[in-house]
Amino acid sequence: MLPTGFDTLDDRYSEITQEIEALSKICVENSAIQPELYREYKVNRGLRDLNGNGVLTGLTEISEIQAFDTSSGEKTPMDGRLFFRGVNVEDLVQGFITEDRFGFEETTYLLIFGKLPDKKQLADFTRLLEKYRTLPTSFVRDIIMKAPNADMMNTLARSVLTLHSYDTKANDVSIPNVLRQSLLLVAVFPLLSVYGYQAFRHYFAGDDLFIHTPKAGLSTAENILIMLRKDSKYSKLEARILDVALVLHAEHGGGNNSTFTTHVVSSSGTDTYSSVAASICSLKGPKHGGANIKVVQMFDAIMKTVKDWNDDEEVEAYLHALLSGEAFDKAGLIYGMGHAVYSLSDPRANIFKKFVESLSREKGRHDEYLLYNKVAELASKVISDERKIYKGVSANIDFYSGFVYSMLDLPLELYAPIFAIARISGWGAHRIEELINAGKIIRPAYMNVCKRRAYTPLEER
Repeated sequence: MLPTGFDTLDDRYSEITQEIEALSKICVENSAIQPELYREYKVNRGLRDLNGNGVLTGLTEISEIQAFDTSSGEKTPMDGRLFFRGVNVEDLVQGFITEDRFGFEETTYLLIFGKLPDKKQLADFTRLLEKYRTLPTSFVRDIIMKAPNADMMNTLARSVLTLHSYDTKANDVSIPNVLRQSLLLVAVFPLLSVYGYQAFRHYFAGDDLFIHTPKAGLSTAENILIMLRKDSKYSKLEARILDVALVLHAEHGGGNNSTFTTHVVSSSGTDTYSSVAASICSLKGPKHGGANIKVVQMFDAIMKTVKDWNDDEEVEAYLHALLSGEAFDKAGLIYGMGHAVYSLSDPRANIFKKFVESLSREKGRHDEYLLYNKVAELASKVISDERKIYKGVSANIDFYSGFVYSMLDLPLELYAPIFAIARISGWGAHRIEELINAGKIIRPAYMNVCKRRAYTPLEER
């Protein structure tokens, strides 16, 4: 509760701004570590070596990322491939698209249980998720509506932590109970995210407040669109592409920041709600789950600045300006290009791209789609020319996903929550894997480089 007379934390902060700024300078002066010390002690910053390879910290059977061919004994860049439980994701997507089905529920089953379901198993699993697709009585009114937040990821994390209070077995870390909790969260993440957004739009922007309940017999993607839109209407193509987006974002190895957070926090023995909330907070970071927002904003700047979208020279000149820190946000980055693991291509982007063109034609935004393709092609060349890179650079999934969400009329505030709605499947699988196989709490080493000093009495300082 805020102190009497203060409506927000900003009110209290405004009184002590100068004091805080002075103290922050002391923090910086006494906390900065010299960069050469990292090299001297051979510290793999970010758990990555000098070539960008991740430091091996664990084993998993849930997913595999392949970016290099090592069959010849040498490490050769190759078009990226992604496997869920040994199944090529490209084959997985092609399978349910060919059979005219939605795929996120099947993907969730595959990730958590380690095998593809047969027809009966998939039908039973889908019905089980439908049973869980509801919130406790008055939860929307008492929790989501009482403290609306402009940041949907904070709203989502708070809602997940609050669910702990409604679970009589909240702290039980047995596998059956953790499985129950994981499936519950898979089912309710769309509700928590969309309802949180509706509350924000109502209280902060004055929009009409409407709460649509999910419909039985429909997919996760369809229910997201039903709950989000005032008229609950959507096209088959819209739902299909959102479903593919959920599948492609559902899992990406144990080393990504939020999934590694799942392993780290789960290894302490804490409850599922705390573990998932921690992973949400990791995914919220702009270096992880917020990249597609930057891509959309960057393209807004490109479309306003570049007069002729078909002029390669003009587009390339703007990309050079981006890299030199002279355009857009002056960060010196072309957002959506390159990946920490993939070299020649991101398979998720390649799969997604096949559906993006169809949606762009349906939405009358095909010219923008062509501009995206041109930027992807030219940016690879521009980055290779200007930056020293040890592997290929290409468009990643964030490059296209923001454009897709924009065409689906999804608000920017929900871009990261949509990522979380998908990734909760992977987090659940990794939490269960950690609890089954773990024996030790994850605790890496840090070397202290501060010189020892004698204690000085207060009067002598």
